[in-house]
Amino acid sequence: MHDACERRMGATMEQMVDFQLGADPRAKRIVVAMSGGVDSSVVAALAHATGAETIGVTLQLYDHGEAVGRAGACCAGRDIRDARAVCDRLGIAHYVFDHEDSFRTQVVDRFADEYLAGRTPIPCVQCNMGPKFTDLLKLARDLGADCLATGHYVRRVEGVNGAELLRGADPARDQSYFLFATTQDQLNFLRFPLGALPKSRVREIATELGLGVAAKPDSQDICFVPDGDYAGLVKKLRPEADTRGDIVDLSGAKLGEHRGLIHYTVGQRRGLEIGGSPEPLYVVRLEPDTKRVVVGPRVALAVEAARLTAMNVLGPLDGPLFAKVRSMAKPVPARMVDDRLVFDAPEYGVSPGQAAVLYDGDRVLGGGWIAETEAARIAA
Repeated sequence: MHDACERRMGATMEQMVDFQLGADPRAKRIVVAMSGGVDSSVVAALAHATGAETIGVTLQLYDHGEAVGRAGACCAGRDIRDARAVCDRLGIAHYVFDHEDSFRTQVVDRFADEYLAGRTPIPCVQCNMGPKFTDLLKLARDLGADCLATGHYVRRVEGVNGAELLRGADPARDQSYFLFATTQDQLNFLRFPLGALPKSRVREIATELGLGVAAKPDSQDICFVPDGDYAGLVKKLRPEADTRGDIVDLSGAKLGEHRGLIHYTVGQRRGLEIGGSPEPLYVVRLEPDTKRVVVGPRVALAVEAARLTAMNVLGPLDGPLFAKVRSMAKPVPARMVDDRLVFDAPEYGVSPGQAAVLYDGDRVLGGGWIAETEAARIAA
């Protein structure tokens, strides 16, 4: 398989993918984070094709996919077997490390606690900040690696002051929002060889190499949440999360009752089960202390600024920039004033617990966690 892989990949793929390994890749060692999916499997093949010693590493985080019989969960036992099969085909080493305890503490428990506090969490960012980019980087360094390569769709370029993080070239696959907390030290060690490729090309490469995961579906849900039932998982971990309370309007008048704050997020319209309003009502905020869901017209969702905490800075923040406040949102013009993100125009659907990621064009300047928001003053 070694020779076949190198012949099939050839110089063309080496030109497309730059691992920045120096003049003699054969003297280098690359550790590849392998989830068992097509993306990380192709990364392993690309790394192997450079001539560097390549080692696949999989973190055993949360085997929920196997427990519920659901394919596509990134940490399931089936995925570990798929990663091992790819490594066997490429002729490279594969190691599995058990990190379930740290994943449960840093990601799953925090996920439940954030919902309990009336915030909307992003566990994928927490996973990157903890088990993946902290624990896995340490493992890679312990293995004597020159870099850690992953299957994320982002780009890394060398700038004047070190490595810079850029959006993936394919807007439909860009994952930069979920990697805003990557530190400069981590970024210097990481490589993202798929950042310039569309997903269709990645599957083609997997097919050309005869990798068994070439047609494997992408994971759609958070890996530890069965069928996207977030509320069900939170109730299981925190039974008190199912406490009922009042739905009130902006003046505090009761409009109905809810079945637990965990069933609602800021900006939500459906599922309120209240009537009698002349205009559509949206969740404006959640009050965990009073157990109230506060609703109002869409205009009440308008936000002029948000206070950010736990900032990670990868570039200059002292000028005009663009901010993305949800993974599916478009970046909008804004500026940083101390710890406040001030929008040029009112922004909607800004929710505490989510991340605000800051950009200069394609470059990720950093970001932080939305702690609280400031309502926009909009004339009636």
